[in-house]
Amino acid sequence: MDHADIARRLELHDLYTAYAECLDSDALERWPEFFTENCRYRITSAENYDSGLPLGLIYATSKNMLHDRVSALREANIYEPQRYRHIVSGIRIGGEPAGALDIGANFVVIRTMQDGAMTLFAAGRYIDRVVRGEAGFLFARKDVVLDSRQIDTLLAIPL
Repeated sequence: MDHADIARRLELHDLYTAYAECLDSDALERWPEFFTENCRYRITSAENYDSGLPLGLIYATSKNMLHDRVSALREANIYEPQRYRHIVSGIRIGGEPAGALDIGANFVVIRTMQDGAMTLFAAGRYIDRVVRGEAGFLFARKDVVLDSRQIDTLLAIPL
C-alpha cells in the first residue's frame, strides 16, 4: 500500500466518521450534503437486498428528496426526544468502477430515550458507492442493509 492508498483510506474513514457525527448530533440539515445531487439512499432488510428487491423502508433518489425527508422529520413528525449513537467499523474498499469506489462497512445504532433506557436500534452494513466531489468524497449510493427484519416503528431518522 502506497501513500496515496493510505491517504484515500484515511479520507474515507473521515467521511464515515463525519457522517455518523452528523446523525448523532442531530444536525440532520447537514445530512444531505454528504450525497451527490442524483444519489440513491435506501434502508432495506438483508433479505430484500439479497433477493434483489429494489424498494426499501426509506427510499430517496436525489439530494432534494433527502432535504424533503429532513423537513418532514422537523415539521411533520412528532416523537419523544431521543439520542442515537452510530458505531461504524470495518470500512473496506470493494471495487473501483468508473471513477467511483464501492465501499462496505458495518454499523450498529444505539438509541437512548429520554428516561435513559438504551436499546440496540439497528445493526447491519452499509453498501455504498462514493465519488470524489470538489470538497472530498460524496455518497452516490448508500444502501443501509439491516440485519433484522424486525424494524422499530420509530425508524424515521437516517441511519
